[in-house]
Amino acid sequence: MNEAEIQRQKEIKEAEELLFTGPQALGFAKGLFLGAFVADWAMPYPRVSAAQQVELENSLTEVREFLDQNLDPVAIDRTADIPRPLIDGLARVGVLGMTAPKEYGGRGFSQQAYCQVLEEIGARCASTSVFTNAHHSIGIRALLLFGTREQKQKWLPPLVTRQQLAAFALTEKEAGSDAANVQTLATPSADGSHYILNGEKRYITNAAIAQVLTVMARTPVPGSDKTAITAFLVTPDMPGFEMLEGRMEKVGIKGTATGRFAMRDMAVPKENILGPLGKGLKVALTVLDFGRTTFGACCTGAAKTCLRLAVEHANTRRQFKKTLGDFDLVKKKIGRMAADIYAMEAMTAVTASLIDRGLEDYMLETAMLKVFTTDRLWEAVNDAFQIHGGSAYFTDSPLERMLRDARINQIGEGSNEVLTSFIALVGMRGPGMEFKEIYDTMFKPSRGLGKAWTAGMNRLGAAVKIPSVPVKSESLRSQASQLGRLIWRFNLSVNRALITYREPVMDMQLIQERIAGVAMEMFASACVLSRLDSELQGVGRNGDAAAGGHRAADLFLRQSFHRIRRFLGELTDNDDQALLATANVALGKADSTGLNGR
Repeated sequence: MNEAEIQRQKEIKEAEELLFTGPQALGFAKGLFLGAFVADWAMPYPRVSAAQQVELENSLTEVREFLDQNLDPVAIDRTADIPRPLIDGLARVGVLGMTAPKEYGGRGFSQQAYCQVLEEIGARCASTSVFTNAHHSIGIRALLLFGTREQKQKWLPPLVTRQQLAAFALTEKEAGSDAANVQTLATPSADGSHYILNGEKRYITNAAIAQVLTVMARTPVPGSDKTAITAFLVTPDMPGFEMLEGRMEKVGIKGTATGRFAMRDMAVPKENILGPLGKGLKVALTVLDFGRTTFGACCTGAAKTCLRLAVEHANTRRQFKKTLGDFDLVKKKIGRMAADIYAMEAMTAVTASLIDRGLEDYMLETAMLKVFTTDRLWEAVNDAFQIHGGSAYFTDSPLERMLRDARINQIGEGSNEVLTSFIALVGMRGPGMEFKEIYDTMFKPSRGLGKAWTAGMNRLGAAVKIPSVPVKSESLRSQASQLGRLIWRFNLSVNRALITYREPVMDMQLIQERIAGVAMEMFASACVLSRLDSELQGVGRNGDAAAGGHRAADLFLRQSFHRIRRFLGELTDNDDQALLATANVALGKADSTGLNGR
């Protein structure tokens, strides 16, 4: 193992130790890479508890009525502002403190229930959903998760009631998807009573309208010359806080107040440290897991709007003496949208339920949800746009605004490319470490055979045993069996990649993309099977509506299995070398592919 690989493994290990404590149960996503189907993470399909369901339905009714009467996405986009009465109303119907405990003025909703509320907002206005996410899903979430009781009592009540708004300030010039590269410094005062913060933050949603900001900064590690990230609660009235640009002009989500600010010798009391000193990266990454879950809900809502607009237009617009809905190429787009939306909704519910159950290691699942739903929403907007034709290109069309609004989703809270590599690398670490144990023991027999024997038996067992995907509905047995066999094939393919490429696979992002693509499709298919199985067993059955959902689910599984097989095939049959050689020429780089101009 070379020095770079040793350092990479050390960083991954430190990241896992940073995020998780104690022995870890095998999660769903990591299980896929080991050839296992961890059924209880996805089955039975999660439902909001009966005790909370009535309260949720009442809240949804109240929120829908309020949004229908008061939310004007066209005006928000045109004026580049979310009006204060709308924010006040969102607080009044509980949206700004939906998951906060009732003792602080919140509704005490589960993450799954909250996602259903966010879906309603996402279906109407991306600016408002992003504002809400920035305030609640990441803004006050750090306080909810890591705040002391005294901090919660002081800071939460005004944030829940809209007396104050929140923001989450991580991004800097050198830190975005690379969350660990924060450069803002927090130097302790001589008497230890406060910290002096110096640095700049940018692209911060709600920065110009927030009264409380969770800021990430580097603090000294006692007894060493190193620094570690710490989270601080900051208010803009602190001397040294300077708003550099309150509302940065953007292509989309124009209603959000996205800003950049500086902290120049700004004193922050030590009581404002949020979470343990030096554990701010854990705070940031944990909060982003919650934000990525609500990303899934908002994207699902927006995709449903795309489908509704596409269907309405396809059923009314006539060309060549037919409605657009009579043409197969239009049906192809509408069918695909319906299938993807079914999966997006199922994935969001399952992922949110992992949080509600108190499970700890769901970082791969939230990353998968974020990448999958943001990519599928972009496809849904594009398809709906194409169905509407030239009329969608004009500013009086909602799809023109939705096209601009949807693009940021594949960038925010971790770019999809970074998360795709993250999914593959973290997922492959489990089988990779088992192979390493076997390999090291072969060349160093003195290590003993215990761990190597266990690792070998694990790899052998996964290679010869097809995992079972338990479904109750007889009609789904064939699809469940197909998924189990694909998981088995995936495990063999991961093993082959690790054996063939060894350490270099850590830098082979095109291979990583296919491996992550398979894992995401399998997670989505498992969620769809779980939901469909539940519906077929009588939960949520609703005549034609249910039949339409079942058609969509069946189509998704068929298409997803095709995509999985294509990804697996392209692991060994691809044009990667030619692609990279062409890119190197375009970039003016030396050809390192070995093709030598061929």
